[in-house]
Amino acid sequence: MKVLDKTISQLTVPTPFPVGDTHVYLLKGDTLSLIDAGVKTKEAWEALKTQLTELGYTPHDIEQIILTHHHPDHIGLIEAFPRAETIAAHQNVDLWLTRDEAFFAQYEQFFQQFFAVCGVPEGLMPSPGELRGTLQFAGKGRLTDTLDEGDTLPGHDDWHVIETKGHAQSHLSFLRTSDGVFIGGDHLLHHISPNPLLESPGENDKDRPKPMLQYRANLIKCQSLGIDMVYPGHGDIFSDVNDVIPVRLQKQEQRANKVYQLLLENAQTPYELCEQIFPKQYEKQLSLTMSETIGQLDYLEDEGLVTKMLEDDIYVYGTAK
Repeated sequence: MKVLDKTISQLTVPTPFPVGDTHVYLLKGDTLSLIDAGVKTKEAWEALKTQLTELGYTPHDIEQIILTHHHPDHIGLIEAFPRAETIAAHQNVDLWLTRDEAFFAQYEQFFQQFFAVCGVPEGLMPSPGELRGTLQFAGKGRLTDTLDEGDTLPGHDDWHVIETKGHAQSHLSFLRTSDGVFIGGDHLLHHISPNPLLESPGENDKDRPKPMLQYRANLIKCQSLGIDMVYPGHGDIFSDVNDVIPVRLQKQEQRANKVYQLLLENAQTPYELCEQIFPKQYEKQLSLTMSETIGQLDYLEDEGLVTKMLEDDIYVYGTAK
């Protein structure tokens, strides 16, 4: 637990995920708010209660919860605060909090169809329940307030909402413009690059999101926001934002170039590329590795370096002529 200034403290809780511990932030103002809510495990709950006690609070004192995005390690304990009648986040978070069955069915159907057209063999297709596998660690509820780019946080008028889609289609970050402090969720991390994860199209969207392009655009946007200090969802607090962002962009371009070099040898399906890029991980982490592969292909296609065509109902990518 770290008291960062007179209005904000960082609390850290364990998770069962490879990413390790996650941070939540206690924000004082007109309302006592918790930004993000850890993961739904006994260990996380005990750690959170202990740190609140050290700050002189109990779970009953929390008046509202504000979420950066919908992933389980950020929404797990939303049900544990009896006075928190306000839950605020991007509107897409509500589909996960309410466990919207129609949405989940559409989500699963999208991945079955999309992975098939990317050349994934039938035997490696995600099982119907696989996409819901981590929901045991997620909280249930319903948003009371939706947040969008440019809004201020309820009860905290000095904090402004910044849309930072990429890692998730629900991702928001929060900027205190008076001093450039940025609560970045999983958008800006110092020690690792977050994975821009594939998601299904929204209810009114014809095309799937392209999270790698979103992530890059929002990294570039962050360079112009005057960010001086990042309070992240994982890892260390950091201030060298102007060094970290160019490195993230450059490393992504280097990864994309590896894909491009493979395509110079011969045209390939996304799955064939995934096998080569992630030979040790692709079978056990197909969704994650395919997200990365598709992200690099989206970037290369956007740059005009590759083209794709359907051959026998499967996408085949080649270098642009």
